[in-house]
Amino acid sequence: MVPRPYVVKRMRKDTVDTFTLELGPKDGRSRFSFAPGQFNMIYIYGVGEVPISICGDPSSSTLVHTTRAVGAVTKAMSKLRRGDIVGIRGPFGTSWPVEQARTRDVVVVAGGIGLPPLRPALYHLLAHRDAYGKVVLLYGTSTPDDILFKEELENWRARFDLEVFVTVDRGTPGWRGNVGVVTTLITKAGFDPTNTIAMIVGPEVMMRFTALELMKRGVKAETIYVSMERNMKCGIGLCGHCQFGPLFTCKDGPVFRYDQIKDLLVKWEI
Repeated sequence: MVPRPYVVKRMRKDTVDTFTLELGPKDGRSRFSFAPGQFNMIYIYGVGEVPISICGDPSSSTLVHTTRAVGAVTKAMSKLRRGDIVGIRGPFGTSWPVEQARTRDVVVVAGGIGLPPLRPALYHLLAHRDAYGKVVLLYGTSTPDDILFKEELENWRARFDLEVFVTVDRGTPGWRGNVGVVTTLITKAGFDPTNTIAMIVGPEVMMRFTALELMKRGVKAETIYVSMERNMKCGIGLCGHCQFGPLFTCKDGPVFRYDQIKDLLVKWEI
């Protein structure tokens, strides 16, 4: 429950309401270790704390978080500057099945702010590229202005061992890419559905329909994984805010196998 002090090394504004914090330990020595998909509780002194997935490279010594300024804590976070101190508790939660995915094709599907929680998994897949089959990233946002990590996406798109497809709900003048919801990209991607692991993050309705489209393509429900990072408060299952049916998102998740929670996703107000 006791947060460790971390120093803001860099603050980057990504979009109108989204920003990235790069953090380092205050003592300058401790190394933060995490698995792709896990989250931290970030404490802003005098304001409160909030759960946010780690979105940096698991092999890097820098701790990275990308989030949207939507509440009191994240709005306070968006005003931090280099040298400011925050508290970190974590890492917590389950991780993406990067080890189970070895030798298989991997389809990563992100909607909007869902790309940051998947970024560590992509870093891992690319760092161990020979261990996997085809790797596909399908990414959808509302408008071109909402696209995150544009330079990184361009670098990934230039690789011969990674397929990247991006779409927007509403195109703007000058946009020459795909227009439509992210599920429309599934038919464009080349992968073997009988030998695929899928990882999905986005709004719940987006994750549900993406999983359904993948299953129509032939992907099994037990090889589809989703992240249910929502309504978490304490990070260790004491407060009950993240109860999800019989599960606690912070302890049993946030990464769940789709077949284990698909019935809960359609129940009103769970």
